[in-house]
Amino acid sequence: MEKSFLVPAFSISKPTKILKVPTWIFPAFLIFAFLGSISESNSQEDDVSKLFRTEEILDIRLGFSFKDVKKSDKETSVSQEWLYYKDNSGEWDSLQVELFARGNFRKDHCFFTPLKIKIDKKEREGTVFKGNKTLKLVMPCQNNKAADDLTLKEYMIYKMYEEVSPYHFHTRLVNLSISDRSGKQEKTYQIKAFLIEDDSEIADRFEASMKKDVQLNPYRFKDTVSIRQDFFQYMIGNTDWSTVVQHNIAVMQLANKDYIPLCYDFDMSGLVNAPYAVVNPLIPINSVTERYYWGVCREEELFKNTREYYLSIEPNIWDSYGKIASLLSTNEQEATKKFLTAYFDILKDDKKFRDNIYSNCRK
Repeated sequence: MEKSFLVPAFSISKPTKILKVPTWIFPAFLIFAFLGSISESNSQEDDVSKLFRTEEILDIRLGFSFKDVKKSDKETSVSQEWLYYKDNSGEWDSLQVELFARGNFRKDHCFFTPLKIKIDKKEREGTVFKGNKTLKLVMPCQNNKAADDLTLKEYMIYKMYEEVSPYHFHTRLVNLSISDRSGKQEKTYQIKAFLIEDDSEIADRFEASMKKDVQLNPYRFKDTVSIRQDFFQYMIGNTDWSTVVQHNIAVMQLANKDYIPLCYDFDMSGLVNAPYAVVNPLIPINSVTERYYWGVCREEELFKNTREYYLSIEPNIWDSYGKIASLLSTNEQEATKKFLTAYFDILKDDKKFRDNIYSNCRK
């Protein structure tokens, strides 16, 4: 039996009674407000490492044996290698790094294996990498014409999530020259990739702690943060995640004991639409480009508020999308725009919202 549901019309709050303030107060108030905003902005910037304070594309070079990576595990470094990068003056510099394989699926199915890069403190000191002990390097799965578009679309998702929640991973797009030293003759590939900060960095930023290997009831996550993330996963058409079993969700605990879900790994989403992407077998859809709401059920008012929240930040999401969409092929620009437009069309229609999101939540 279908659940009875009526989405309340967007209401306009009653006029707030205006408090009369003596005019002499305003100059001082404005000065303090201005200084406060500067202080807050500088504080936020100071909490972010230099590597992630700009959206300028970073040029890097890296070489290693692809075969050795395939045989390795995430606990054992493949080797120590030199990572070359262009500094602010445009000159090449280098630092020694340790490489670790990550991502079981991609290691087994992809040409390029995702990497974790570990940098010794002495190496990263005085460089753009200062403050980043470890980094994730996301690369395309296969070496083909569509490779860069797929990487750019996943990077775009991380950037759009920045508009949704303050609890997000910082990323940096890179032009990567990567060399395979497996054979007698070295082979080099030019690809788009991006770096992701380690979860310890986001924990430090919020004076929080990461909770490893912990299983939480999904209702223990902070509700507003969690449901906004649920809507986001629906927006991008992703089913490769779960707050029920914490799949592709890192758990962070704030000082006030609130649990925060940190989402990552969006390559299986419909927005990316990778050739290797598959639907979660627990979900009754046939393609990753079909949306299915995979969030847990919560109070009706929370669904309503989250719906209104997304409609209020729609321009911000489109702005973030536009910065990356311009780098995509024409076909991908049209496809991704159409896919995102369909999401906001659902939010703007009472019946579509009821049928596709509210009534489909996990009970």
